[in-house]
This record gives sequence, structure tokens and C-alpha cells, in this order.
Amino acid sequence: MISAFTNMMKVPDLRRRILFTLAMIVIVRLGVHLPLPGVDVQQLSDWMAKNDDGGGMLGGLGTMLTIFSGGGLQQCGIFALGIMPYISASIMTQLLGAVVPAWQKMLREEGGRQKMTKYTRLLAIVIAIVQGYLLVGSLEHPDRLGLSGLGNLVMFPGSLFTISTVFIIVTGTMLLMWIGDQITERGIGNGVSLIIAVNIIHSLPGAFALAWKRFVMPVAGEVNPTGALTLVAMILFLILVIAMVVTVTQAQRRIPVQYAKRIVGNKMTQGGTQYLPLKLNYSGVMPVIFATAILSLPQLLVSQIWPNSWLDSMIRIWMVPTSFMYYVISSLMIFFFAYFWVATMFQPSQIAEDLKRNGGYVPGVRPGPPTAAFLDQTMQRLTFAGALFLTLIYFLPYLLSLATNVEPIVSNFFGGTSLLILVGVLLDMMRQIETSLLQKNYDGFLKKGKIRGKYAHLQGTGEAASSSTVTVVWCVIAALILAAITVYMVVR
Repeated sequence: MISAFTNMMKVPDLRRRILFTLAMIVIVRLGVHLPLPGVDVQQLSDWMAKNDDGGGMLGGLGTMLTIFSGGGLQQCGIFALGIMPYISASIMTQLLGAVVPAWQKMLREEGGRQKMTKYTRLLAIVIAIVQGYLLVGSLEHPDRLGLSGLGNLVMFPGSLFTISTVFIIVTGTMLLMWIGDQITERGIGNGVSLIIAVNIIHSLPGAFALAWKRFVMPVAGEVNPTGALTLVAMILFLILVIAMVVTVTQAQRRIPVQYAKRIVGNKMTQGGTQYLPLKLNYSGVMPVIFATAILSLPQLLVSQIWPNSWLDSMIRIWMVPTSFMYYVISSLMIFFFAYFWVATMFQPSQIAEDLKRNGGYVPGVRPGPPTAAFLDQTMQRLTFAGALFLTLIYFLPYLLSLATNVEPIVSNFFGGTSLLILVGVLLDMMRQIETSLLQKNYDGFLKKGKIRGKYAHLQGTGEAASSSTVTVVWCVIAALILAAITVYMVVR
């Protein structure tokens, strides 16, 4: 595996893709720390330093939003919303494409995918405008979110501030969408997923520092041996959880398919046995994202529409990621969306018809409707196991917080959406890099077997960025960093 990392820089095309991806990641992180005009970010930072215990502005919910925005929400940066409006729009259009017959017909037509992408981006703009407006309202009235004693964050509130700030926030989201597309086409991995993964990883050093302070050195200058052993045990447990997530993510049920001999033209094709792979976790992280997004809406909307009301107080008690009822409801929703996703995306009747048309059949099962019923029953059982696994991973941060009293920003790395996204993104990147290495006669990451990726048909579809483009981008980034350091030294 170490030689694979060394060989990555020996392939010119792969090297340019890696450097281009790193440059785009740096730009994303710079945009997170570029504050919105007219917002007193220093006042918010000082308030957070005095009142925050690692749980974020809204406890568990604030931690989730801060992680997925990469700190842009906490820093009030131009990338405050992150890439989440585009993710929400993609989920909605995918569901419409699976449910609405007109959209299904459009996807089967030539150019249907391009139309779907266009509609997704337009819907993302609408969602970003709505979320940006709610965010501006929260900045002007922080007491609606329970941030008492914070004061006025906006220097000059009013219509002009609202319009200009919403425009800047929406522009930042659109820029992130463009960067994600460029990474997918000219870089390594799926761009949108990689941006989310980078924003999640940004919280890792702070989470480790909080864990170190709580377990190893709870008192300044004194080391707690028992706490140090607890921290080591937590790290080993994290490695075990990651291994389990990777195993389940890659797990498949291979259905044997036998093909009979056929005459095609003047030739006879030889029959043989192939396999139809059915993933154990077919829906991936989508059920967790659906459940989390839907359960976060009541608190955000009620705090804006009816602040400090009895309904707001009840939701703050029962519908926050620190209550047991929240996880009971979210677990039921994870099971529901897991089966819903499989029902809309997996078409056993179409698969059975294609097998019958091509002369294939499952041994022991008659072609046609019996094959469709067999595939549907098999997938239902796999979906139950996959949903049970997702629920367990989703519960792990809550159970860890109860057992160790650790902060939510630390426990979120032991399960939930964060860990599932990180594992999926890293596996896809390793698969694409391994494919490039094997094409150039280099060894991949694994000596036996291959790394399977979900987005293999989407990544690296364009030519790699040229050497001059990569050089110019890195020079611009270096100039921006030097300018920022100079301004910081002068102001200080």
C-alpha cells in the first residue's frame, strides 16, 4: 500500500488530477473563513469561546450543521450553507425521477440526464435562497435560536443587508457546486461528496483536542492515567467501527445467473455462469440523510416563525439530537426510507425481463415473474439487515455520549452520517486511484481483489487539468495566502 502512494505521483495524468483536487480543496477552505460583510464574527467567536462546550450553537443539531458546513456556519463565511442545498435538491430530483412517470420518461430519453442536472441546479438555487433568508433572520435575531446574551451580530440590519447577504450566500453555494463539478470531471473522486468529507474532517483536530482535554488532562498540568486508557480504548473502538462500516459497505449477495448457448448471426455464443451483485446496504447513507434533514426542519422553522412559544419549547425538549425520543423517531424513519429507496430505485421486474430477453436465468427459479419475486424477496431481506446496521451506526454517537459524557462533536466521528460519508468517499477515491495505477502497470492498494466504487461511471469523465492550469491555480492560492497573512500582521 505504501508503494501505491509513491506511484501515484509517477503517473503524470494522475499527478495533475491530485494536485488540481488539492487546489480546489484549499479554495473551499479559504472561502469558509471569508466572513460575510456587515457581520461581527469576532463577537460570535468570543461568545462561543465562553459558552460553547463542544456541542455547537444548537447542541447536537448545531454540531451536525457546523460539521457539514465545514465551520462556515459558525464563522459566518460566504460558504455558510456549504453544499447542502445542492444535496437536498439532488435527493428531491432523484425521488421525483423514481416516482413521477414524466420524469422517468425524460431520463430514458437522450439528453435526459442533462435536463435532470439543470433542474437540480435550479432547485438548489431556490433552496439556497430560502435557507439564506432564514440564516440572515437568525443573524439579525440570534435570540430566536436560544443564543441569549449574544447582542447584535449585524452592524447595519435592514433590507439592504438582507438582500446583499442572501445574494452572497447563494453565490457561494453556486461556486461550491461548480468546484464540485470540476473535481468530478478533472480531479479525483466525486466532487460534491469530497467537499462534504473535507468539511467533516476539518472538525477532527478540534474533536481530538476536546477528547484529550476531557480524558487525559481534565486538570491543567495533571495527567489522568485512567482517562488516558479510556481514550486509547475509544480509539481502538473507532478503528473497529470503521472496519465494520467498510465491510458492510462493500458486502454483496451474489445471485448466480446462468446463460444458455445462443446463436448470434453466424456464431454461437458459449453459455456460462455470471453473478448479479445485490448490495447489503443498497440505499447507502441516504436514509440517514433523509431522517436527519426532516427531523431538523421543525426546530429550525418553529424557532423562526414562533420563537419562544410553547411549541418551540416542546420541540427543544423532544425533537433535538440529545433526547431519546428523537432517536426512536429517527430509527423508524431510517427503516422507512431504506425500504422506500429500494422500492423506487431497485426494479426486479425490469431486471427479470432483461435476463429473460438475454437468455439468462437464476438456477432453480423460473424466468419472468418468479425471478422478479425471488429478487424482490432477497432484496427485502438484505434491506432489513442494511437498515438495522444503519440504525446501529446512527445510535452509536448517542450511546457513546451517555457512556462517556463526551461532547457531541467528538461522538459524531464514531458513527452517524459523518462516518458513513467519510468511508464512502475514501473508498471511491481509492478505487479511482487504483484503477489509474493498474492501467499504468503499477500495483494498486490491495494485492488481492479490487476496490469497488459507487460512482465509477461519474468520476474522471473529462481530461485532467493541464500542468499550466495547475501551476496558475496554485500560484493564485499562494498569493491569496500571502496577502491574507500580510493584512493580518498589519491589522494586528
